[in-house]
Amino acid sequence: MIHDPVMTIGNMIDHQELAFIGSVDSNGFPTMKAMLAPQKRVGLRTFYFTTSCDAKRTQEYQENPKGCIYFYDPTFFRGVMFQGTVEVIVASEIKEDFWKPENEGYFVNGKKDPNFCVLKFTIDKGRYFSNEKVDDFEVSEE
Repeated sequence: MIHDPVMTIGNMIDHQELAFIGSVDSNGFPTMKAMLAPQKRVGLRTFYFTTSCDAKRTQEYQENPKGCIYFYDPTFFRGVMFQGTVEVIVASEIKEDFWKPENEGYFVNGKKDPNFCVLKFTIDKGRYFSNEKVDDFEVSEE
């Protein structure tokens, strides 16, 4: 059992450049995509990513909000998978908090671009793999 999941897993996540996010397509099959690490995380409960509203993954979350995130640390051969739900956020005041200048190459109208959105993952449970051991855990409100 992990002694302090928030510290152990959180530290691992904060050192990763990529995350893999999963969704369910319209035929009920899982799909996966690599993305840059989340722009923000709140404990192990909430993760925020930015993307396009017209992206395939975004559309899948709007049809079925079930999703997962996987982080992998190849140096120590460990990883964590989270399951939960995804909310697609298009509210200007929230999008503004997540805008970065490097997004300008993707969104010509800046932070007010209607195609710019935020994915908010709310996590319910996770599975951590390290040292050939697997720990399942629930994630509660923080």
